[in-house]
Amino acid sequence: MKAAVHNRYGPPAVVRIAEVDTPSIGDHDVLVKVHATTVNRTDCAYRAARPFFVRMLTGLVRPRRTVLGTEYAGVVEAVGSDVTSFTVGDRVFGYNEGAFGAHAEYLAVPQDGPVATMPMGVTFEETAPGTEGSHYALAFIRKADVRAGQDVLVYGATGAIGSAAVQLLKHFGAAVTAVCGTAHVELAKGLGADRVVDHMTQDFTMDEQRYDAVFDAVGKSTFARCRRLLKPDGIYLSSELGPWCQNLLLPFVTPLLRGRKVKFPFPKQDQEMMRFFGDLIEVGEFRPLIDRRYPLEEIVDAYRYVETGQKTGNVVITVVNTGVPEK
Repeated sequence: MKAAVHNRYGPPAVVRIAEVDTPSIGDHDVLVKVHATTVNRTDCAYRAARPFFVRMLTGLVRPRRTVLGTEYAGVVEAVGSDVTSFTVGDRVFGYNEGAFGAHAEYLAVPQDGPVATMPMGVTFEETAPGTEGSHYALAFIRKADVRAGQDVLVYGATGAIGSAAVQLLKHFGAAVTAVCGTAHVELAKGLGADRVVDHMTQDFTMDEQRYDAVFDAVGKSTFARCRRLLKPDGIYLSSELGPWCQNLLLPFVTPLLRGRKVKFPFPKQDQEMMRFFGDLIEVGEFRPLIDRRYPLEEIVDAYRYVETGQKTGNVVITVVNTGVPEK
């Protein structure tokens, strides 16, 4: 099969398209013919081994998993002898961080892993980006115990995580203030934000409103800067570790000081999560935001674009062509 392969850590140019063996499946596995996948911040981090401790998971000197790709949507091509959840021809989507392998024509996954039947009425390209950013966003919401009627600010509201967070927060009944650049103000409103702050014309940390939770979905701020935005018992969360990995340390320190706290979520990946996102996509309460689409052969260009830090939403990779990719 054709796959995007990297045999060493480094910049996007270390990735190349190559012919590799189609993965074999065990008795409890499903073989998926991948129609669409994505390039996201997770893929970039593992490819470049940044931060360095990623190597503890993927290989100290060189990557053990040479084919990356976490998100996918496709069709079941074959099933193991003990598989009961899926049959050949089923349209499925899933998330495969750790094992990876979605940047390829075929992917083998366990039937009880984070994989589910695709929602009705959407394409592979529309469904594939429905898990990576959204599962981080869902982890934020659950860690902060956001409830209906609470006020939440999302910084970076038009990225993959932020755009999912805005939509999911509205699903849970929160009042959402979105922070984004001038060009994306209307987009943020379209995602469902009740209020939008343009960070290019005003410092969002000087906002007069106070929030039950502040989500930094791009990891470009700190608890110290955002602390004044929080209500007395408010919670700050970030998608990144922060300077000197402070977002891993502060969750232990801030509870001792009482009042405002930092929490750092560790996302859960399972079939319940997949079905939750699938149901929301099917009824139109969540639609993954798509910026650009590239064919698998141009995945290096996709990596380069993601690493500009300028993308809105998700970058989709088309593996099975169903039309001309839009850039």
